Amino acid sequence: MSDYLIRALAYDNQVRAFAVRSTETVSEAQKRHDTWPTASAALGRAMTAGVMMGAMLKGNDKLTIKIEGKGPIGAIIVDSDGKGHVRGYVTNPHVHFDLNSKGKLDVARAVGTEGNLTVVKDLGLRDHFSGQVPIISGELGEDFTYYFASSEQVPSSVGVGVLVNPDNSILASGGFIIQLLPGTSEETIDYIEKRLSTIEPISKLIQKGLTPEQILDEVLGEGKVRVLDKMPISFECHCSKERIESAIKSLGKEEIEDMIEKEGQAEAQCHFCNEMYHLNKEELISLLPKD
Repeated sequence: MSDYLIRALAYDNQVRAFAVRSTETVSEAQKRHDTWPTASAALGRAMTAGVMMGAMLKGNDKLTIKIEGKGPIGAIIVDSDGKGHVRGYVTNPHVHFDLNSKGKLDVARAVGTEGNLTVVKDLGLRDHFSGQVPIISGELGEDFTYYFASSEQVPSSVGVGVLVNPDNSILASGGFIIQLLPGTSEETIDYIEKRLSTIEPISKLIQKGLTPEQILDEVLGEGKVRVLDKMPISFECHCSKERIESAIKSLGKEEIEDMIEKEGQAEAQCHFCNEMYHLNKEELISLLPKD
C-alpha cells in the first residue's frame, strides 16, 4: 500500500480531521540520513505531523517546522507543502536509547524538553506567518497539539507514531489530527474526548495495518466520518544542481576564483536529502560573472 493522506469532516461538519499513512515516506528519510531508531521515530513523527499540516495549506503554499528541544538529536527541520510533499532531517541522526518506561522508543529524551517548536508558513504573501510554542513533552504529538491550541487557537488532538524494525528500517508510520471547528457542541466534544482516552495508541493502530480511513473511524467512531479527498504523499526534495550553481554564483567573483585556485572544484550536499553535487573546474569558470 502506497502512502496517502485523507481530509475529512465529521459530526455534521463540526470536526475537521486528517489521517495519513507515511511508512514509505519516513522510510525514504531513514535511508537517506541513516537515522538510528530513536532518531527515526522523532524525525518520522515530525514529518508525519508536517505532511498533515501541509494538507491544510492551499496550492503552492509551504511551511517549515523547526523543533529545538536541546536534546542530543539536535534540531529537527521539516518542510511540507499543500501537494503532499514533505522532506526533513535531524542534526544528529545517530541517536538511540533503550526503550522508555512504557516500552516505547524514548523520543522525548532524544528531542529534549527545553526549547521551542516553531512553524513558519509561506502563504505567498510578503510576510510569513510564524508561530512558536515551548516544547511541553518532547514526544511531539502532545507538542503539536499544544501548538494548535496555543498558537492557532484551534482545539486539536494530534497522534503520530513510528515503528522501527530491528535492522533500523521503518516498519510502519502514520498519524491523525482532529480539530474542533467553531460551534462544536459540548456533546460532541465530550464524546470525542472519551474516545481519545480509550483508543489504543496510534502506534498500535498503525502496527495493525489500519488505513487512514480506519484510523479516523477508531478515533471518531464508525459512520461519523465523511472523507472529502485522498492525496498521495511522498518524500520530495527540490534541491538541484541548478540551485547549487545559483548559490555559488551568488558568492561573487572573488569567492569563486578562490575555489578554482585552491580546490579546482566544488562539492555541496543538501541537508534535506543528502544528495551530493559536484562541480568541476570548467563548471566553476562558467559561473564567473561575464565582464
